[in-house]
Amino acid sequence: MARPRKFDEQQVLDTARERFWSGGYAATRMEDIAEATGLGKGSLYGAFGGKQELFHRVFDDYCGSAVKSASRQLSGDDAHAYARLSAHVYAVAASTAADTAHRGCLLAKGAAELAEHDRTVAERARATIEALRALLQDDIAACQRHGDIAADADPGELAALVLAVLRGIEALGKAGASEETLTGVARTALAVLPRPAR
Repeated sequence: MARPRKFDEQQVLDTARERFWSGGYAATRMEDIAEATGLGKGSLYGAFGGKQELFHRVFDDYCGSAVKSASRQLSGDDAHAYARLSAHVYAVAASTAADTAHRGCLLAKGAAELAEHDRTVAERARATIEALRALLQDDIAACQRHGDIAADADPGELAALVLAVLRGIEALGKAGASEETLTGVARTALAVLPRPAR
């Protein structure tokens, strides 16, 4: 009969995420994660498989959390849809500015490093981006129903534009752009969304 695990699996995944996020996939060794978690390498391999399998778990958890967070921020009634959209865009700018270590987004970082050669990472990244775009599209459509964004605009195209701006804000932040710059990009992105004729 298998012995029960003596460690908190989520805590191990959280520690591994911090290592992968800070150092990148290639520079992170299983030995580093074993040392950080206090687990023997045998226990780590037994529970999670090799480094690639462990990263897949970490990446999947991160992507799932990103979608859930965006869903909480963007879901609600039509009357508050534009306020939610504005808050979401400014929140991305603020959290990016607060990342003084310039680690960036693990979704972007993992995809940039691995998607070309790792189908699992590529597919998960693509599905996550599409889920985020769909959430933005639903909120923009709600803005249109409430009269805050022009009804004749394509909500899917606007959602893709906003998503590209948010990804760009994160890239600028990783390169060291100031909070003032990031907030200005957020403000301009919202300002260029088509408003209904008054």
